[in-house]
Amino acid sequence: MGALDEVRNRIEVLLAAADSRTAAHYPGDAGGRQPVHSVYVPADRVDADLPTRWGSAALTALEEAGGVQHLIAVHGLVKDPAEAERIGEQVLDKLSREPIEDLRIDFEDGYGDHGDATEDAAVTAAVESIRAAEAAGSLPPFVGIRFKCLEPATRARGLRTLESFVSELAADGLPDGLVLTLPKVTTVQQVQAMVLALEALEGSLGLPEGRLRFEIQVETPQAVLGPDGSSLIGPMIAAGRGRVSGLPYGTYDYSASLGIAAADQSMDHPAADFAKAMMQVATAGTGVRLSDGSTNVLPVGSREAVDAAWALHGRLVMRSLRRGFYQGWDLHPAQLPSRYAATYAFFRAGLPEVLGRLDTYLGRRSGAVLDEPATAKAMAGFLLRGLDCGAVRAEEVPFQVTALRQLVHGTGAVASDQL
Repeated sequence: MGALDEVRNRIEVLLAAADSRTAAHYPGDAGGRQPVHSVYVPADRVDADLPTRWGSAALTALEEAGGVQHLIAVHGLVKDPAEAERIGEQVLDKLSREPIEDLRIDFEDGYGDHGDATEDAAVTAAVESIRAAEAAGSLPPFVGIRFKCLEPATRARGLRTLESFVSELAADGLPDGLVLTLPKVTTVQQVQAMVLALEALEGSLGLPEGRLRFEIQVETPQAVLGPDGSSLIGPMIAAGRGRVSGLPYGTYDYSASLGIAAADQSMDHPAADFAKAMMQVATAGTGVRLSDGSTNVLPVGSREAVDAAWALHGRLVMRSLRRGFYQGWDLHPAQLPSRYAATYAFFRAGLPEVLGRLDTYLGRRSGAVLDEPATAKAMAGFLLRGLDCGAVRAEEVPFQVTALRQLVHGTGAVASDQL
């Protein structure tokens, strides 16, 4: 009998509850596609043609500024001419085919207070626009609303918009990529209240339990650090009871709340990095996805102003991607070419190394880099993201997608016939 045999059962009993809690709180990646951006548009500016109109405006902005190769040169992210040509073609195709990946119809700060009757009408118009875009085949893969927060002054209006939007949309079936954004969260109790609201809506509309999920927008200092000195992000996710789909960072509300001067409010401010590092640690392993914020420096005006804004945007998008934030916000059609050019440059620059290392790992061969299973999982996730957004073509990846997903989701060893 081994030395541990007598205590083995006691160890199992001791750890059973902790094992259960860990499995519940850290289920791993949720699976499926994550958009590379969210486009926030005030509700009174949304109609069925908006995705197509933004794509056309983005292409026009490119043409007026000197073309897609001029944008890529301004970014300075691609040195190889052949690769620059390839990325340019991909950007043009994306803007023509799927200019917006995630559309958020904004009833909060971007919309303001127009009175109940006007906002009620805007909700109905938003639902009609979604249905019309869906019928026309132009609806983005992800779509939803940001409603007013659950602070006392706006709580009733926010819940009214939420209920009306979901109820009217559900009448003809909810889109698969529905996203609901809860802004300016300051307490765990607000997340609990959101869960109660969604449970009630599911019950009244006959929706499956858990069908309605939501993002928690991190744009208040209270969300990052509570009054007792502890971070509330983890408890907020737990309070969501599996319904929290993402954590988008709110650049300007968060920065302003800290007293940072307007000229210094940006995605790469040290205060922003601190908040996002807290978000990243809190969400690791939970399946909750992260989104960085936006830059309000728009590529409009003179050629010099457009170039400067594109250079800034490209640098910030690349910075976010390198830090593991694979999604961000875009506020203007002319930011779309920059978003996709920088995103594609990121994935294509890393493609050769990832393919080589993953081939070595899956083939169980020795190589220059000794990769652990966790790194192989990250490399498989990298390829899947590149495929999802169009940066990487299927014929460039010599692995089956099922094998990559198996690696990402930890469903066991990859069989040799899946390579």
